[in-house]
Amino acid sequence: MPLVQRLLETALYCDDLPRALGFYRDLLGLAPMFADDRLVAIDAGRGTVLLLFRRGASVSGVPMAGGRIPAHDGGGPVHVAFAVEAAGLAALEARLAARGVAIESRIRWSAGGESLYCRDPDGHSVEFATPGLWPSY
Repeated sequence: MPLVQRLLETALYCDDLPRALGFYRDLLGLAPMFADDRLVAIDAGRGTVLLLFRRGASVSGVPMAGGRIPAHDGGGPVHVAFAVEAAGLAALEARLAARGVAIESRIRWSAGGESLYCRDPDGHSVEFATPGLWPSY
């Protein structure tokens, strides 16, 4: 049995936290679980968390009651992929279009999956992938 069960958190670094939260909450219906001036933690489904950090706000680390979170940060457009059901992909594409979010790319994978790619307000590459992308998905 593998020691790792799943990816728990993915972090994106953003210039405007309220704007970034609006994109993920309003477009995808993802619920924030925690927010302060440094970070927004969003329920990304099935026990996964999307962390939106204000760019530069974590470069010194953060002392906590039980220890310390080490320093981290990132620059430039990075990538995050959300698992979606194939039956809901057309509705998701329509939702993106209705909100003026352009589809940057579409891929039909050899194993039968499909991916749509767009950009969030900070230029991050956001993928919506159906089963058939990886042997594990």
